[in-house]
Amino acid sequence: MSEPWTFACPRCRGSLEAAGQDALSCPQDALTFPRTGGIWRFLPPERARFYARFLAEYETVRRAEGRGSQDPAYFRALPFPPSAHPLAGMWRQRARSFTTLLKRVVAPLEQRRQGRPLHILDLGAGNGWLAYRLARRGHHLAGVDLAVNPWDGLGAHVHYDRPFTPIQAEFGALPLAPAQADLLLFNASFHYAQDYAQTLAEARRVLRPDGQLAILDTPVYHDPESGRRMVQEREARFQARFGFPSNAIPSRNFLTYQELAELGRLLGWRWQLHWPTPRWRWAVRRARAWLRGQREPAQFPLILGRRG
Repeated sequence: MSEPWTFACPRCRGSLEAAGQDALSCPQDALTFPRTGGIWRFLPPERARFYARFLAEYETVRRAEGRGSQDPAYFRALPFPPSAHPLAGMWRQRARSFTTLLKRVVAPLEQRRQGRPLHILDLGAGNGWLAYRLARRGHHLAGVDLAVNPWDGLGAHVHYDRPFTPIQAEFGALPLAPAQADLLLFNASFHYAQDYAQTLAEARRVLRPDGQLAILDTPVYHDPESGRRMVQEREARFQARFGFPSNAIPSRNFLTYQELAELGRLLGWRWQLHWPTPRWRWAVRRARAWLRGQREPAQFPLILGRRG
């Protein structure tokens, strides 16, 4: 099967040349990008060093949380793991978001394309469960992440019976030629971006003119102070449990509705919000938090973006 994606250098955005059967090279930057273990490695050396500490801490936390498996059936079942899974509550939220994505975004796009496979980018693909689910619907998927381990990262692609293209790369420097994707998904990952405006500009570059993007499972607040308190609470928990706050890269880790509106005006996006969980449930939680003197709880809408 031929590669359905056209790659470009993540540093200069120039065209790449074949460098053997499983490598591409950039003549301008004298960089070579191999495909190792079925994963395209598009992190330049200096960026790999930049992320080394983050990845070590991230994988430490993920292991302690009980993520990952050696069983292909585990990965193929996601986002519907066994009820006894240590993160069953988190996966219920992910499953609601996935169901909303299919209903509100993927199915309408499929209907408009009248049977043509979609080109979909799964950013923050992790172990590839979402890329796999959408590949099963007949689409061309690329899963982008930094982690490549075989138990919870892109290396888990070997457990699936439907292929997709695993790519190790940054959100702000996607190794793709322009205007390829019909749909770009930030899969519980947008809040890890170091520069929201740059990340959305890069998304616009690789999307087709009529393409869409969707932000799933990113915490959103009305009050930015509540978001900052959430981050402080999480870092304190990690420091107590692991000996580090897990803040090796300068990520915001949340969005606000005002910030989303400003990004839309700045970059020419029109936003539409869909609610995997009924909004009254959040209103009840917010009222309880207010009575207890606690911060505002996060919301996790599915945020759909179209060009303005």
